[in-house]
Formats: sequence, C-alpha cells, structure tokens
Amino acid sequence: LHNHGFWRPNPSLDTARFTLSFNSWCRKNHQDSQALWRHEAVQKYLETLSKEYQQVSHQLSADSLNDFEQRTLRRRCADLSPIAAAFQEVKEAEKEVQELEAMCTELDSRDEKQLLELALEEKESLDKKMNVLCRKLFQLLVPKEKYDRSPVILEVTAGRTTGGDICQQFTKEMFEMYQNYADYKRWTFDIVNYTPAEIGGLHHAAAHISGENVYRHLKYEGGTHRVQRIPEIGMSSRMQRIHTGTMSVIVLPQPEEVDVKVDPKDLRIDTFRARGAGGQHVNKTDSAVRIVHLPTGLSVECQQERSQQLNKEIALRTLRAKLYQQVIEKQLSQEQSARKLQLGTRAQSERIRTYNFTQDRVTDHRISYDARNIKEILSGKEALDKLINRLLEFAEIEAVTQYLENLQALEGGG
Repeated sequence: LHNHGFWRPNPSLDTARFTLSFNSWCRKNHQDSQALWRHEAVQKYLETLSKEYQQVSHQLSADSLNDFEQRTLRRRCADLSPIAAAFQEVKEAEKEVQELEAMCTELDSRDEKQLLELALEEKESLDKKMNVLCRKLFQLLVPKEKYDRSPVILEVTAGRTTGGDICQQFTKEMFEMYQNYADYKRWTFDIVNYTPAEIGGLHHAAAHISGENVYRHLKYEGGTHRVQRIPEIGMSSRMQRIHTGTMSVIVLPQPEEVDVKVDPKDLRIDTFRARGAGGQHVNKTDSAVRIVHLPTGLSVECQQERSQQLNKEIALRTLRAKLYQQVIEKQLSQEQSARKLQLGTRAQSERIRTYNFTQDRVTDHRISYDARNIKEILSGKEALDKLINRLLEFAEIEAVTQYLENLQALEGGG
C-alpha cells in the first residue's frame, strides 16, 4: 500500500525468467491443462498471485485505511480470491497424486498386486480431477468472452463436389447432428429456415439455439467442414471411388438486446410458399418470408411459422443478428493480437475439420486431433461433446499463453 493512498498490485511476472522458451513450449505442447500447469513460469506467476492475495487480505485488516483504499483493496481481493482458492485446490490434488505415486513404487511385490491395481485406479481418478481443477484455474485467469452466454443463429450450407450429391446429404447429417447436440445439452433448437435438396439432402438451413452457454460451446464450429466418402449410388459407388465435398457452418452470437437500427427503406421483403417438412400448410400458403438488406446484400429467410407476420418478425431478428455480427467481428479482430490463435482466425472460409468415412475418422485440423467412429460424432451426443470440450481446453491454454505474453510485453515496456 503506497503512502499517498494509491494502491497497485505487485508485479505479476518475473520478466527476466519468462523467456521465449515458454512461448515456444506453449505453442508446441498443447497437450492438456496439466502440462501447462507444470511449467515453471506458470507456477511462479500463480505463486505471485497467491502471495499478493495474502498481502491484500492482511492489509484490509488495517485500521488506517481510508474509504478509497478500502474499496480498491476489496476489489482486488475479490478478483484474487477465487484464483487463490483454485490454486490451492490444484496444489492439494497434486500432493495427493505425488503421495500415491510414491506408494505405487513400493507396491511391486506379487502379494501386493491387488493393492497396486487399486492404487493405479485411484491415480487415474486423481489425474482426471487434476485436469478439471487446472481447467477451472485457467478459466479464472482469463476474462470470459463477451458473448459466451449468448444464444446463437446457426446456419449450414452445402458446398460443391465433382459428381454425386454427397455435399447435400452431408449438410443434412450435420444439421441433424447439431439438432441432436442441442437436445443432448438441453438447449432449445428452433428451425428458422430449411431448404431441402431434391434427392433428400439439404441445401441450406438455419436454427435459433438458446440455452446455457450456447455460443461458448459452438463458437469454434464455424468454418468449412470437409467430407470424404464413397457415394451410395451411381458409378462411383460401384467403383468404390471416394468423393470429396464441403459444407459450411456459420455461428452467430445473438445477444438478448441487439440494438441495430434497420431502415425499412433499405429492405426488400418477398413472400413465397414454404418448402420441406413442416406439416399440411407447406406449399399451401405464401407464409415464408425472405428479407434482403439492400445496402449490404445480406439475405435471410424464415418459414418456421404458419403466420407470415411471425416469420417476418423472426427474419428481421435474424437480419439484425447478422448485421450485429459485423460489429462483433470488428471487435474480435481488434482484440486479437497480431499472432493468430492456434484455433485459427475464425474466418468462415477456413477448413476446420475433415470427416473421412472410408477411414471412420474425424480430424480437427486446428488442434491435430483425431476421433474415431464418425457415427458417434454425427449422433450429436457424448462423442461430439468430447471433441468440442477438447477444442475449448486448447482455446483456454492458448488464451493463458496470450495472457502471459501480454503481461510480459507490458512489464518489458513492449
């Protein structure tokens, strides 16, 4: 606490010890949260925060503090308290692991084989606990993204391929995967637009998804998804020829209050008959609505409801979300550093994942991660959730790396 009534936290990082070797290590060793936890620079940083929390807590008990000093210290204490508690939890869990490992080295005789097996099972459980606690700690270190809790507009669009119609079929499977995933996460999934292909696939579809932390889980799904498979019918199926196609996913966060002014003069509103599955009203009335925003060329459709007015309201909400997305992307590009995150630039044209049906393998190119059993992934349940959580963990590690690099730059005057 400074004599002049102004308080600032202690230096958070020893810049001299925080070398480029740490930065290089983080980019090359994105294994899991425990790997980052074990690095010396991270340990020193967390120790510094923990000591600072103890100092601030002690200073708060002083009788000589004025109101400004009290408020400043309380705010800092509130910031540091959950980090210090999580840091202590991880240290205690790590101590349990070390004690168990020491015991396992002594249990090597035949008479103690059963006890050793039990100890190894407990160690596996403790390792999982350690990873969960490390993730919790790193999530506290890095500020939450502004739109993580927002509902989203998710759009899927079929790409093109040379021969066959695997893109439309794959797009339908992907849309159903996200619909099943929403059900798995107990989210609300409302179809806004659905344009089927003639042969049973899907050209384009959009849905509004709401629930707990929807954007946080789906924000890395946006991009180009590639499929490699042998068509079920036609010459290629008989020749066992593999076709490659693509489809794209767009995920737009939709904050509850989207304050975007839209001049009615800038809109062209068309009505048409709804297409695809949807009940007896389909193809009977001009209830579907298409709205084109003339200044930007953005176009949205809605055929979810039987009422043309309701479809118009939903389409306008979707249009505002798309216009708002342009503001969001500008903010994201300003917030990101010159170095690209390992998870990519978030450009929607970027190929992010390949689904190879002949090898029964899904590869996420951003994290070099392979998952087997495509059917389980496309079912939209536990396997997909595991893949998405893997992405989130890698993103958290990358964010911690960026956070510490920023501290280094600030302390070094860079």
